[in-house]
Amino acid sequence: MQRALIVEDTPEARDWMADALGSVFPGITVRLAASVAEASDRLDRCRYDLALIDLHLPDGNGVDLIARINSESPQTLCVVVTIYDDDQHLFPALQAGAGGYLLKDMPGDQFVRRLRGIADGEPPLSPAIARRLLGHFGTPAPELDHDLTPREREVLTLIAKGIKLADVAEALSISRHTAGDHVKSIYRKLNISSRAEATLEAARLGFIKPG
Repeated sequence: MQRALIVEDTPEARDWMADALGSVFPGITVRLAASVAEASDRLDRCRYDLALIDLHLPDGNGVDLIARINSESPQTLCVVVTIYDDDQHLFPALQAGAGGYLLKDMPGDQFVRRLRGIADGEPPLSPAIARRLLGHFGTPAPELDHDLTPREREVLTLIAKGIKLADVAEALSISRHTAGDHVKSIYRKLNISSRAEATLEAARLGFIKPG
């Protein structure tokens, strides 16, 4: 992570998130924006590796920014940081392309830990949000596995547990390139594009236990 954008209209929250990013990713360049308009200007000038975005902003909705970033710079990881944990805020943000969803009321050390997990490919989700997402999918139907091969099921199970690609390859005695090809095939078959979605699908299909 080299460049990050924080979109938050409360100065105290901006400073808190900037400090957290600096502790997790030493040397990272952090840019701040207090509105949709200011964030849009930042996005016109630069591409970012990570964006922490509040949903309710003085001149609009953070979901619109997430959708724009996902369209123009899909490699940017968008993480919602908000007080709202209800379905009306959560699912539109994920549908727009958010790869993580963190609640502002979580302890500071947990917030830092979730950010640190990004480097290991772990989806940055508050525990309460992860439980809500997994519960939303209900009991999985075993036959709905989208024709995943046995090897792809093994890979999906491992990446859903937050295991890095190199460790997946080692665990299955395959090359990292082959493991990467399996991940691409899984994403295509399940119509997903992130580890957060892979975790949810693995829970829905019964490969891992919710919670």
